[in-house]
Amino acid sequence: MDIVQRVKDILLIPKQTWPVIEAETTDTATLYTQYLMILAAIPAAAAFIGMSLIGVNVLGVSIRTPLVGGIVGMVVSYALSLAMIYVLALIADALAPTFGGQKNPIQALKLVAYGSTAGMVGGIFSIIPTLAVLGVLTSLYSVYLLFIGIPVMMKAPQEKALPYTAVLLVCGIVASIILGGITAALR
Repeated sequence: MDIVQRVKDILLIPKQTWPVIEAETTDTATLYTQYLMILAAIPAAAAFIGMSLIGVNVLGVSIRTPLVGGIVGMVVSYALSLAMIYVLALIADALAPTFGGQKNPIQALKLVAYGSTAGMVGGIFSIIPTLAVLGVLTSLYSVYLLFIGIPVMMKAPQEKALPYTAVLLVCGIVASIILGGITAALR
């Protein structure tokens, strides 16, 4: 798989890309090593550069995260984001029958992994801390990607895609809050 092409396709032509992803055979290790581990490094590295090397200017005073704390935060947020994707995939798989879909762990992992693409790529905005909010906004596009991916990947009826997405979104928000708290505590 060409990762650059896959990122472009899922972001620019998601309705055509989801059926292609659904038909692909893969395993967890391949999905992680050839896609997730690469993309998850973007927000982690960008946040490190932004907060430890560039910093934030507050009333003329530059505030930076200490270098060691920044490195620890980067590694922890990277590892936890990879774990969070796996946990959300488990939740997506478990919820499938509730919303009229089919349980399939690898399809659920592909749904969450590729659905998270916009948020991970948008993490690049953290390189300039004042633009980090744009990274959060790109995550909204990830919600849309999940919404249109659920009927294809989990075989849920289209009319159930919105509530299914909403439940996954709530789970993702809770996981993000936990991730943020753990990362902040370790800095």
